[in-house]
Amino acid sequence: MTRVSRSLFGDLDVEVELDAPIGVRSWFCAGGRADFLVKPRTPDALAELLRRCRQVDTPVRIMGEGANLLVDDDGVSGIVVRLDDPAFRRIEHNVDGQLELVRVGAGADLARTLMDFARGGIAGLESLMGVPASIGGAVRMNAGGVYGEIGNAVHAVACLDAGGENRVYTADELRFDYRSTNIVDPIILWAVFRVTQENPVTLRERIKEIAAYKKRTQPLGEKSAGCMYRNPIDPATGERVSAGQIIDEAGLKGLRHGSATVSTRHANFFTVERNGRARDAIELGDLVRAKILDARGIELRREVVVWDRSNPGGIEDA
Repeated sequence: MTRVSRSLFGDLDVEVELDAPIGVRSWFCAGGRADFLVKPRTPDALAELLRRCRQVDTPVRIMGEGANLLVDDDGVSGIVVRLDDPAFRRIEHNVDGQLELVRVGAGADLARTLMDFARGGIAGLESLMGVPASIGGAVRMNAGGVYGEIGNAVHAVACLDAGGENRVYTADELRFDYRSTNIVDPIILWAVFRVTQENPVTLRERIKEIAAYKKRTQPLGEKSAGCMYRNPIDPATGERVSAGQIIDEAGLKGLRHGSATVSTRHANFFTVERNGRARDAIELGDLVRAKILDARGIELRREVVVWDRSNPGGIEDA
């Protein structure tokens, strides 16, 4: 274990789990442990923890829903923070007295949030149906798909910077690009979304349509974490192309490495069998990336975040 002093969190309002099995809590259901999993109960405790870790150069990683994460089988050092206390999952309507603004805590589950919205006839996030993520992770990576991206609905975002200080950014200060934002602060606290009122029945029908599409095209019943790679720019055309289509055209559907397989339903989804190894999925990804570079001259970039002990820090972006 990393030499992390309990003085970092011993007097703070936090829950601490030693040698926590975070890999099996990810959507891949594979991988190693965190030396320390810390769950703050208040924003103040989180801010103080971040300040202390910075002072002694202790690595901090933020784990959302584990939906976009591969944890190496050897686990990770330092501290992993998880924002699953109710203090970080609140939904507040009528922000600043405006019906069209809703504040959602970064630790809230995206799927549950959009279903809560739908039941109340609140439209704005339904295009994210089927995207596994926490609200904070979804905002950081501008999660989305063929139906839209979360950045389209963002009005403001609050963060903690590396020194534990609060920062609030308006939509004018934020930039949302393909699977990325200009947010550099290590922790997102909440986001305010622009919403509209719609007929709940109409909204539910739209959600059903999106859910049906995802069910037809993605291996939702298997141990996977969504797309392994971002859709790249084809150097020959300058256009963004589907990573799944490129992998499929290279004949790599069904390619297997140990316990990991390129899905036969969607070539940009990698699956891990029950009791499999995270490293198999990591190595399979490296193998596919090398084959695509050799065959097409296209460099694939991971969308899934990989944590290991050689990397001193990082943010789980979902």
